[in-house]
Amino acid sequence: MKYLNLTLIARLFLFTGCATTSAPTMTPLEIQSLQTQEYGHKKDVVFPSVISVFQDLGYTIKAADINTGLITAESTAKSDKASKFWLGISKVSQTSATAFVEEIGKTTKVRLNFVVSNKTSSSWGQDDREDKAILDASVYKNAFERIDNAIFIRSGN
Repeated sequence: MKYLNLTLIARLFLFTGCATTSAPTMTPLEIQSLQTQEYGHKKDVVFPSVISVFQDLGYTIKAADINTGLITAESTAKSDKASKFWLGISKVSQTSATAFVEEIGKTTKVRLNFVVSNKTSSSWGQDDREDKAILDASVYKNAFERIDNAIFIRSGN
C-alpha cells in the first residue's frame, strides 16, 4: 500500500512539475509599438473615428472624453452555461478596450489596449478573476485598418 501511494505521488509530480513553458515576453517598447498608430489628421476627426470603430467591433462605450483623449469600452460578456448547470461554477469572459487619442503637432497618435477578463464564481461564494492583455498583432492591425477607413470617410480624403 505504501508503495502504491509513493507511485501515485511520483506520477503526480512527473505530470505537473515539468510541463511549464513560458511564452516569449515583449518589451514595453515592443508593446507600445504594437498598440500605437499615428494619423495625419486632427483629434476632432480621429477621436470619433476610434469610437465608431469600437462600436463596429461590438464594444459598448463606457466613457469618452475628447479633452483627455480617453475612451473606455467593453465587449458583451460570454458565459459558459454548461459549467454553471453541471458544476455550479459561473465562468464569464469579457474584453475591455481603451484608447488614448493625443494630438501632437500636426499628427494625432492613437494607442489602443485590449484586455480579456475571465471571471469565475462558484455556488460556495468563491470568486476569481484573471486579466490578460491581448498582444496579438492581427487584433491591433485590424482595429487600426478600420480606424484608417473611418478617418478616410470622416475627412473626405
